[in-house]
Amino acid sequence: MRAFSDPVRLIPLLFAAAILVGAGLLMLPFATVDGRGASGVTAFFTSTSAVSVTGLIVVDTATYWTAFGKGVILLLFQVGGFGIMTAATLFGLMAGRGFGLRERIATSVERSRLEVGDARSVLALVFKVTLTVEGVVALILTLRFMLAYDFPFEQALWHGVFHSVSAFNNAGFSSFSDSVMSYQKDSVILVPIMLSVIITALGFPVMQDVRHHGFSWRAWTLHSKITLTTTVALLLVGFVAIAAKEWTNPATLGPMGTSAKLLNAAFHSVMPRTAGFNSLDVGAFRGETLLMNYVLMFIGGGSAGTAGGIKITTFVVLLAVVASEIGGRRDAEIFGRRLGYGVERQALTVTVAASVLIMLASMYILAITRLPMEDVLFETISAFSTVGLSTGITAKLPPTALGVLAFLMFVGRVGTITVATALALGGEPRPFRYPEEDPIVG
Repeated sequence: MRAFSDPVRLIPLLFAAAILVGAGLLMLPFATVDGRGASGVTAFFTSTSAVSVTGLIVVDTATYWTAFGKGVILLLFQVGGFGIMTAATLFGLMAGRGFGLRERIATSVERSRLEVGDARSVLALVFKVTLTVEGVVALILTLRFMLAYDFPFEQALWHGVFHSVSAFNNAGFSSFSDSVMSYQKDSVILVPIMLSVIITALGFPVMQDVRHHGFSWRAWTLHSKITLTTTVALLLVGFVAIAAKEWTNPATLGPMGTSAKLLNAAFHSVMPRTAGFNSLDVGAFRGETLLMNYVLMFIGGGSAGTAGGIKITTFVVLLAVVASEIGGRRDAEIFGRRLGYGVERQALTVTVAASVLIMLASMYILAITRLPMEDVLFETISAFSTVGLSTGITAKLPPTALGVLAFLMFVGRVGTITVATALALGGEPRPFRYPEEDPIVG
């Protein structure tokens, strides 16, 4: 079959298969505490959320699932995260649009095929980073749960490993009923989770670039420069905005001391961009904070990693195009490099497609429910961007709305990769061009 020989079609099929297998396992009687197994809707939604490393849930992970059920969920977001990281990075190499992992000069030559050496390098890097980061974070969390909270070793190890794997894969699933709200003042719990999320949200091409060239700005690829600088900027903007608007909110940061306020503002500047853990009640955020979360979730993190959203590079490319138009320049330029026309079209396509999907999904859910628009919009952006944060309405949604969110999670995770790759690889150009005529714009 052609689908199994074409990676652009094969990857979505493999992820769909993983979702179906996961749903089947979660429907087994011994997967739930009540011994009845999850319903089809609950199992399918949870499996989709796990494989797409999102974190939206309709039942309490801590109390609804047995150890077997939780183990299945952990396995699903580990497989989903590892598969996504590998597939996205390899797709980037195939497309040859600034994602190459070999040392290149700044004006690197685009390639239309994947080299064996690159594939091996990607797989080795993904494996090593996964084991290292997950292992270190799991160790820190396990020791903290044991020494500071008197958890038995087995229980501390389980919670440590679960949160470590979930954070590394940006899954947002927690083995606690309130996510990490009980540890909102504990920097030893929150900081390792934050750092793990930030590292993997950069994407593996950036990691490989730093691995080869260290912190030599001149040697970095344009992709790495864009991703790293914009990541820092978004984290700072999110931190300042959340701290400013929630500082006196009695339902969030208000009752805390200064150090705890700063810690949680930093934590929640990281989570909307990809992960989905929450140390504060998201449903109690002020309107301005929710709006900032919309923006952070929609942009997401770096390409070829576990982050969701339209991706940082997409966002920056669009800004560069707008800046060039306003400045009257013919070419869009970033850090002394001219952007190709094809990259600009990819960025525009991904952004418009994402916006349309979110708008249509929000309109449908609003039409069949009486939920506030800001909550529904938050939910749909969170689903598409595979963030997993929620204002608390997920469990209140009817099955058809959950189906829409599941579709958004799948498309948001797999669709953006395959669409961007298909556009980059492209087909054969037409042997003709139509006459040019410009409509009035603006």
